[in-house]
Amino acid sequence: MYNNLTTRKNSGNPFYRPWMDQTGAAAAAGGGTGTSVKGIVAGGITGGIEICITFPTEYVKTQLQLDEKGAVKKYNGIVDCVQKTVKTNGFFGLYRGLSVLLYGSIPKSAVRFGAFEKFKSQMADERGQLSNSGKLLAGLGAGVAEAIFAVTPMETVKVKFINDQRSANPKFKGFFHGVGAIVRQEGISGVYKGLTATIMKQGSNQAIRFYVMETLKDWYKGDDPKKPVPKLIVGGFGAIAGAASVFGNTPIDVVKTRMQGLEAAKYKNTADCFMKIWRNEGPLAFYKGTVPRLSRVCLDVAITFMIYDSFMELFNKFWK
Repeated sequence: MYNNLTTRKNSGNPFYRPWMDQTGAAAAAGGGTGTSVKGIVAGGITGGIEICITFPTEYVKTQLQLDEKGAVKKYNGIVDCVQKTVKTNGFFGLYRGLSVLLYGSIPKSAVRFGAFEKFKSQMADERGQLSNSGKLLAGLGAGVAEAIFAVTPMETVKVKFINDQRSANPKFKGFFHGVGAIVRQEGISGVYKGLTATIMKQGSNQAIRFYVMETLKDWYKGDDPKKPVPKLIVGGFGAIAGAASVFGNTPIDVVKTRMQGLEAAKYKNTADCFMKIWRNEGPLAFYKGTVPRLSRVCLDVAITFMIYDSFMELFNKFWK
């Protein structure tokens, strides 16, 4: 079993789920390059399906986080946001910015899981197991890596797209047109707004999520490390891990969103953004969009693991 674990860990598969070892569902037949290619394809399909299912909740969350108090406030809650968006832009208005996440889903997952595997290989014991501190540190490192190399540019463009739709005359005609306009106006740094906040968010996010997933899996197995974890149980664990990460870092997510919006220029830096939100809107403003974000993240984590497993099982039946 350990040799199989070592083969999978070293296969180069960026979508390898370390917490799902020995579950049966996630264990791919064979190994090496074949398994790596299967993982990339299955992960890409999974990411696309998951985003299409859950993106409207991400859209609503971002709109509520961008909404400020006073005369400029546009929405009175989740239902009001959905109704006004559909009335103004049709149902597909809830999918504004989806293309950005679709384009970025594969590299984001590749960086995240590739980095986690690298850190895990450095910190794991002789059995390939991580200590509690190792789980946190490996997850933190993975989150920081994905924030720098994938998430910040993708999230900045996504937030600007959604923010652009709030204006009377939207200027972005599509993904590539929007990116080109941002780079022309602000330079490459224009897609790296909120980097510090994003590093804080993704680092804490993945540290919490990997820690909870690994810990719940160990708890379920008890004294039998070879005990398989059914897919439905893994999905449930994913939802719990997602919820834990939401409650743990939503304030950071709010600051990140403000720093990446079209009005980010009014904040000097991340600390200034935090202080202005605190003074002008109060501490509860840091939990704006929690409900839609909670629903999205729980679905995201649970669906990703279960769909990914299903495609890997399907591929292993005919892709040798």
